[in-house]
Parts: sequence; structure tokens; C-alpha cells
Amino acid sequence: MTSRRDLGPAATLRRLLVGRVQALFHDRAKGESPIVRSNDALFAPDSVIWRVHGDVTTMMIGGVTALLLQMLHPAALAGVWDHSTFRNDMLGRLRRTARFIAVTTYAERGQADAAIDKVRAVHEYVQGTLADGTPYRASDPHLLAWVHVCEAIGFLDAWIAYGEPGMSTADQDTYMREAGVVARRLGADPVPETRAQAEALIASFRPELHADQRTRQVARMVLSQPSPSLAAAPAQHLLFQAAVDLMPPWAQALHGRRLSLPATPIVRGGAMAMARTLQWAFAPARRLPPAG
Repeated sequence: MTSRRDLGPAATLRRLLVGRVQALFHDRAKGESPIVRSNDALFAPDSVIWRVHGDVTTMMIGGVTALLLQMLHPAALAGVWDHSTFRNDMLGRLRRTARFIAVTTYAERGQADAAIDKVRAVHEYVQGTLADGTPYRASDPHLLAWVHVCEAIGFLDAWIAYGEPGMSTADQDTYMREAGVVARRLGADPVPETRAQAEALIASFRPELHADQRTRQVARMVLSQPSPSLAAAPAQHLLFQAAVDLMPPWAQALHGRRLSLPATPIVRGGAMAMARTLQWAFAPARRLPPAG
């Protein structure tokens, strides 16, 4: 039975916002639908990772930040460049990444296990040689550690910036431990278990990182990809600028991208407003599943 609350203007606006976001992340043509939250997921409903991964705005910002960081490693960039269709299907790649994170965080355990096994199998076929003759393979534990720590720190920092500015160090460490569960099953090593370990791991990779013409080309493709609709273009631009702003200064310097001083408060304020609006819109959908 439909209640009056379900028919009011606030409920209508909620449905409109949720519908537009879901259309962005789920390919209806392939029969995709939002992931159903399960009490039998890899992580409990009251886990920190459920809290962090449940926010649409911060996951979009953190995901782009992670991608910009990941491509600074030549082997990570080569794997995407040589073996991915991202140049012709950027939205598809982002959808697949977002869906993998949602399935391994919220879906029934069997679905999560199947998704992890599928990615591991794909990684076995992704390999090649860098321009300097160095071989690379996506299943390399060291490379997987880089990909993982970029994602984990990107999602966490975006959540702290626009979701929970007062997040405790203990909860940040818990998030790192929980995020590491999937990373280990994918074959990453080492996998940080605390925020401090994650920062130390990133620092240890710094000598391996650099940006060249191909890095800048891929970054341009990521940050200038067409919006799914004209109406969504300003919001997308804002989120991408917030992602650049979230990168550490050394990464911004490698990319040659940094927000101007006048633009910084505008981008941060706009991203915060967007985050709060979508948090309101998705609040009913974030209710815990019934027990049993």
C-alpha cells in the first residue's frame, strides 16, 4: 500500500535522484540492477566498509582519484592501455569497477566469491612488456598491492572529506583491514592493515611512479569523458575537479593538475552540497536488511 509520504514532493525528488544515479551505474541493456544488500555478505551490515562504500558521491570522487593515482605506475597504466576497452567504453569500465566493489561489499557471499574468482581469472591473461623491455602482469602481487592501496586510500579520503570529516583513526584502520580482505583474495601483497601502513606503502612506491605523454593522455580521457546527459555535465565536472583536489600534492605535480586557489573552495563546497543531497536521497535505501 502506498503511503502519503511515498507520494509527496520530497519522495518524488528522492526517486528522481536515485533513478538517475542508478541509471548511470547499471547497464539496463544488459539486465543489470542495483545490488541487493545481504546479511550474508563478506562483511557485516554494521561494518565500516559498508558505511564508506555506501556513499555515491564520495565513491565517485574517490574512484577517480584512485584511477589517477594508479596510472602513475607504468605497469598499471600499460595493463589498462594494452588490454582494456576503456578508450571506447569508459563508462562501461567505470560501471564494471563500481559493480565489483558493490558485489564484494554488499552482495550475498556466493556472488562475492564468484566476482573475485572472475577477476583473478581475467588477471592471468593481462600481461605484456613496457617500453623499456620490462615485463608486467596484472596478477603480480606487488602491482596488485599498488592498485589496491590507491583504491582504498582514495575511497577513504573522499569519505572523510565529504562524508565523515570526524572519522576516528580506529575506524580508518578498521576500513583498511576490511578492504584488505578482497585485496588478499585477489593476490595483492603486501596489503596494509592500518591507515599508517597504507601511507607508508604509497611512499615506498614513489620511486616507481612517473607521468609521461601516455599518462597525460589517459588522464585527459578520464577527466574529459562525455557526460551521460547534458544536465549531468556540470555535476560530473565538479566531481572530477574534486577528485583532482583529493590527490596528494606530489601526485598533482606529476599530473600537472591542481585547482586554482579561487576554485578550491567552490569545488569543495559544491561537492559537499552534492554529497549531502545524495545522502538524503539514498537514506531509505541504506536501511539494514531484515535479520534472518
